[in-house]
Amino acid sequence: MSAPRVETRVEPRVEPRAEPRAEPLVEIHNLAKSYVRGEQIVPVLSDITLDIQEGDFTALMGPSGSGKTTLLNLVAGIDKPDCGTLRVGGLDITTLTESQLADWRASNVGFIFQFYNLMPVLTAYENVELPLMLTGLGRSERRERVEMTLSVVGLADRMKHYPNELSGGQQQRVAIARAVITDPRLIVADEPTGDLDRSSAADILAMMQRLNTELGKTIIMVTHDGQSARAAKAIIHLEKGEIIGNVEPASA
Repeated sequence: MSAPRVETRVEPRVEPRAEPRAEPLVEIHNLAKSYVRGEQIVPVLSDITLDIQEGDFTALMGPSGSGKTTLLNLVAGIDKPDCGTLRVGGLDITTLTESQLADWRASNVGFIFQFYNLMPVLTAYENVELPLMLTGLGRSERRERVEMTLSVVGLADRMKHYPNELSGGQQQRVAIARAVITDPRLIVADEPTGDLDRSSAADILAMMQRLNTELGKTIIMVTHDGQSARAAKAIIHLEKGEIIGNVEPASA
């Protein structure tokens, strides 16, 4: 008598599903930019390809004339490239008209400049409130946002002061508050510590790190100072309009 037949069932192998990788917030491909000076065409950026993920804090470094501020202005929609694609949040901003770019900047980008660019006839409160005047927020909601944001940057007791009544570090804090008041996805900073003493610069960089780590803001910062660049998570070196080498961890 033969043994009973036992059927074995082989389960199909299931491969683990890879998590889909998030699209970069900033996608730059084959970007080039030049300017016309008289009869001469001066190339500034050449064949730039770069991705910046949402939540990154990236420093752009390079000597004067390397193209780092031009690249920042292109990403922020202040200027347009000669060729290439530049997508921010999935939108190719090179295709937008000047009017569309202005609306896009107001909703998506916060700006921090070296010399603060505050309105001297407005108080700290009024300077921070200014971007909200372009929105549909009511007066009470604007007041709540401005007071909260000035408290975050440590200027709750200076909101009625004018720029000339504030130190350089305090003025830059007002500029930071103005940059984040509309809750933009991207913050661009052009030499934000260039006009500050070392102590004030350290305070501003620490505040920018908090915006990045605690509020998840994506920051792109132009700086010529290696110590300031180390506040970022990654450093990109530019020279003569080209990216030199790979993206470098700031802690390296």
